[in-house]
Amino acid sequence: MLTIGNYVKAKTLEEAYELNQARSSRVMGGMMWMRLGNAKVKTVIDLSGLGLDQIEESDNVIKIGAMCTLRQLEQCEALRELYGDGIAESVRHIVGVQFRNQATVGGSIYGRFGFSDVLTAFLALDTFVELYDGGTIRLSEFVKRKPDKDILLSVIVRKSRRKFRYESIRQTKTDFPVIACSVVTGMVHGKETWYFSVGARPMKAELLEKQWEIPDNASEEVIADYARQAAAEFTYGTNMRGSAGYRQHLAEVLIRREMASILAEGR
Repeated sequence: MLTIGNYVKAKTLEEAYELNQARSSRVMGGMMWMRLGNAKVKTVIDLSGLGLDQIEESDNVIKIGAMCTLRQLEQCEALRELYGDGIAESVRHIVGVQFRNQATVGGSIYGRFGFSDVLTAFLALDTFVELYDGGTIRLSEFVKRKPDKDILLSVIVRKSRRKFRYESIRQTKTDFPVIACSVVTGMVHGKETWYFSVGARPMKAELLEKQWEIPDNASEEVIADYARQAAAEFTYGTNMRGSAGYRQHLAEVLIRREMASILAEGR
C-alpha cells in the first residue's frame, strides 16, 4: 500500500526541484504505477500546474511535455505524419484508453522500466530528454544513468527522414510485453544507418546502431541473417514470462518483420 504524508502542487519548477531533493519526496506523474507500490512517501510533488502537458511542433523538433499522457502520444498527428502508426502502435496495448488518459510520458521515460514500450520506441529515434538540472541530453545517454533526483521536463524528438516500426509480443493483449522491438533506418552523414531498440528483455531497453547498406529487394534469407545478427547482440534474461532463449528468438522474428516492412516500403 502507498502511504503519502504531504501533497504539494508545485507553483514553479524551482519549487518542485527543491522539494524533490529530499530522499522521502517523489514526483507524481499519472500515479498509475506509483499507487500500486508498497512505500511511505513523505511528500508527493504534483507537476500538473506547470504547463508540461503540451506537445509542441517546430520546424526541427517535436517537444513532448513530461505531463503529456500516453493517449496524447497515441493521437498526435505530428508524430503520425513523421513515423506512420509506429508511435501509436507502441502504446495501444498499454492496458486501455482510460489508463492511457492518465499515465504520463514523463513517468514512462523517467522510470526507465524494463517493460516500458514508450522507452523502447523513442530510444530508436533521434530523441533527447530535457532535465531541469541536467540540461538536454540524448535519451540513449539518459537510459544508462543511475536514478537521481532531477526532474524530467520534456522529451524532444528531432525531425528526420527515417522509417520507423514497432512491434511487441504479449501473452495477453493488455499484459506487459514479453519482448518489444523498434527498428529505424535513415541516412546519417551520408551513410545508411539502422537503429535497433529491444526492451522487456526483461531488462530496460538498449540501443544498437549498425551501418548496413541493404538493398530494397533483399531476399528473405538476407534479411533474416541481418535480423539474426542484430538480435544476437542484445543480452536477454529469464523470468515468469519467458526464458532468455525464447526472448532472443522472438526479438529475431520481430526485427526481421520490421526490417522487411521498411524495405518493402522503400526508403
